[in-house]
Amino acid sequence: MRAKEITECEKIVMKCIWDNAEDLSMQDITEMVNTQYGKNWKTQTVSTFLARLVKKDYLRMYRKGRCFFYQPLVDKDEYKDDVLRDYVQFWDGGSMSAFVCGLFGKGILNKADREELKRKIEELD
Repeated sequence: MRAKEITECEKIVMKCIWDNAEDLSMQDITEMVNTQYGKNWKTQTVSTFLARLVKKDYLRMYRKGRCFFYQPLVDKDEYKDDVLRDYVQFWDGGSMSAFVCGLFGKGILNKADREELKRKIEELD
């Protein structure tokens, strides 16, 4: 996919859109951002982020009646995969095993997470 980079604020807007099965209006998105992420953004602020995301080809905007709705063009899982690959490439030279070992060694994963990860790795064999 290799999508264009987006800002933290744009990620919040995209997360709200990705987490919903239906296309959302600007008013819906503004309410979700403010409620779920503790923001106090005005509609104009959200409109600016939405316009940037449309320009970066993350979203498609269409009109239904008097409202504009937004539909994701970038798949959430593809985006997450790209972000993780970039992170691992930058910090661990592209070595996923070094990345996972770092998770085990730093106490980031609790016991249940470690056990689940072990099961997933064993399933790959």
